[in-house]
Amino acid sequence: MNAPYKERFISTNGIKLHTIVTGPEDGPVVILLHGFPSFWLSWRYQIPVLAEAGYRVIVPDQRGYNLSDKDGPYDIDTLVDDVFGLIQWSGQEPVYLVGHDWGAAVAWMVAAKHPELIQKLVILNVPHPVVMTRALKGKNFSQILKSWYILFFQIPKLPEWLLSMGNYQNLKRMMRSSANEGTFSDEDLQQLVQAWSQPGALSAMIGWYRALMRRVRSGADFDIRIEPPTLILWGELDIALDFAGAKESLNWTDDGRLVSYPQASHWVQEDLPDEVNQELLGFLA
Repeated sequence: MNAPYKERFISTNGIKLHTIVTGPEDGPVVILLHGFPSFWLSWRYQIPVLAEAGYRVIVPDQRGYNLSDKDGPYDIDTLVDDVFGLIQWSGQEPVYLVGHDWGAAVAWMVAAKHPELIQKLVILNVPHPVVMTRALKGKNFSQILKSWYILFFQIPKLPEWLLSMGNYQNLKRMMRSSANEGTFSDEDLQQLVQAWSQPGALSAMIGWYRALMRRVRSGADFDIRIEPPTLILWGELDIALDFAGAKESLNWTDDGRLVSYPQASHWVQEDLPDEVNQELLGFLA
């Protein structure tokens, strides 16, 4: 960990989130939310650039991940409340909110429920909740095929066993096979294994998907529009999420823009950090 980074355990919504904090204390706040199966490290290329640009950068390990508390539940409303508490802790409103993968799903909902708290929203490689929920209900057959792993994660205990066997060989293989060549170094994977190995972490991480399907099966929908200005960044080589969902998501924003990268994977901010950083700095300014 770089010396300027401070580690905090921030109390929010009844738990403590392990959080990286850096940048000038009086700078505008940017909160970066990681996805599955990562932790704060997924923003390693963005954190120093944003801090150098004068932003106060707050990067939590989300509920259940790495060093954060593992207590459930993991439903989207609880996860939104976790971020609401982080915003309150920052002492600054509104903030800039950036999310990737599951972090983007949470960010969409934070912006929908608390638009007054979000200056601008940046989404990386996850569609709007309405788009994703309807796809899982059968509206997008291509997305259903890509989402096979979500159904697999509903099986009790088996996913945890298969993903952790052989020192997490299957998870490491998934990371490398789904990203551009060279995106994840051996050191990156070692740090990921350390995070996955935290007691209760893997079940907690998968618990997010189990809570998602309970919501989908309940028939609940997310009939919500996004008011804050929104930038969607999308790697078109995503093997898990259909690019059509990115384009359809714009229909749910009042002021949205899509930038796609034909040569980037799901891990767009790690595949193409310079390009993503340029878009981030231009949009947040």
